[in-house]
Amino acid sequence: MINPFAPVGRVVIGVLAEIGRFAAFVGRAAASCFAPPIFFGQFWRQCAQVGYFSLPVIGLTAVFIGAALALNIYVGGARFNAEQFVPNIVVLGITRELGPVLAGLMLAGRVSAGIAAEIGTMRVTEQIDAMATLSTDPFRFLVAPRVLAATLCLPLLVVAADIIGVMGGYLVAVNSLHFNGVIYLRNTFQFLESQDVILGLTKAAVFGFIIATVGSYQGYNSQGGALGVGRATTNAVVGSIVLILAVNYLITAFFVE
Repeated sequence: MINPFAPVGRVVIGVLAEIGRFAAFVGRAAASCFAPPIFFGQFWRQCAQVGYFSLPVIGLTAVFIGAALALNIYVGGARFNAEQFVPNIVVLGITRELGPVLAGLMLAGRVSAGIAAEIGTMRVTEQIDAMATLSTDPFRFLVAPRVLAATLCLPLLVVAADIIGVMGGYLVAVNSLHFNGVIYLRNTFQFLESQDVILGLTKAAVFGFIIATVGSYQGYNSQGGALGVGRATTNAVVGSIVLILAVNYLITAFFVE
């Protein structure tokens, strides 16, 4: 009678063990970010990879999302004679939700996969073992710069995404929906509050931390050669996306309450 439940128990124990390993990894990674020595060369290199080289894809995503959001809000508002609220809802939706979430999802696909592939390759080729043999802490040299860079750079990317997204909605509203440009911008700035921006930037910092830690964890624990690195890359992207969406809800609920 007990045997049918054995597979379920093994799965539950395996999930709990994986959560425990990931929690221990996150704690060690966070501690490494503040423990000397700090490898500033690695940090600035990761800032360029995470921030500067991600700006084009973030900007393109934001401008099209802002434009599409303005069109959809206009169509929905027209059913209730509420077209004038387009600028208000566009800026609120982008700064509080779409800006940080879409930027996080884009970076999850680009940065988290890259981190997992890079560290995973170093793991399977025994470069990390060699680093430990030479008395270099892999967490301080590999993990900490990536975590710091992603946590600090993603809020800056979200600021750029917010501005570009709002301007995308502005261009569509003025050129296609025949809004007055001055009135549109005035309504946008009057409706926007500091807590909306703070919420978006808080989400961005947390998402950046998630992206870097999940990618580093999957790469650091990869095994099995090229197949293992590919598996780690896939798991990093999927895990980052799921955690971003889940944590996004929790942060939103906390701020709303």
